[in-house]
Amino acid sequence: MFTGIVEELGHVIALEGDRIRIGARTVLDGARIGDSTSVNGCCLTVVALGDGWWEADVTDETLDRTNLGDLRPGDPVNLERPVRLEDRLGGHLVQGHVDGVGTIVEAAPDLRVTAPDGLLRYLVEKGSITVDGISLTVVQPTSDGFTVAVIPHTAAVTTLGTKGVGGRVNLEVDVVAKYVERLLDAHTATQPAAQTAATRTAAQTVGTES
Repeated sequence: MFTGIVEELGHVIALEGDRIRIGARTVLDGARIGDSTSVNGCCLTVVALGDGWWEADVTDETLDRTNLGDLRPGDPVNLERPVRLEDRLGGHLVQGHVDGVGTIVEAAPDLRVTAPDGLLRYLVEKGSITVDGISLTVVQPTSDGFTVAVIPHTAAVTTLGTKGVGGRVNLEVDVVAKYVERLLDAHTATQPAAQTAATRTAAQTVGTES
């Protein structure tokens, strides 16, 4: 679990086959094999590490469903270690499970991103959205995506300061919205049956009384 508060702007050293090597410093502090680290909002597992670098395996599924397959040596990446129970939750709850890939149509600071149709229903004004692992607040949902205001600090310490129009970004919607939707869907699905049972019971009662 992450917060969407980027700790470090690392860089890709190599991406060969199913292995990515990333240059970093901050996220290596206390890192061990098997730890999770968010790379552009995608949760990856540390499988090797050394002085100033660490590696993770990336599957075809990960490359197909995120923008990690677009990366080239030298590209910057947003990095974050998992949140600890004693840490402040500065952003919002982020799983590191990318829901889809959006496209920048207006660059920061007045960032506008198009999103896959299946994610649009989760976007609400002042709601949370994770863009390349960065916790941001939706300014305005649009017919095909959303807008956010990127402050200078965020632009300076994340990839949003250099990504331009046409850039692809990993998106993760608020997990709370997905759970609420699931619960409401289950309630709606059982509602007709419950209403039918209530109607049948009422009819039987009336028949008995008459």
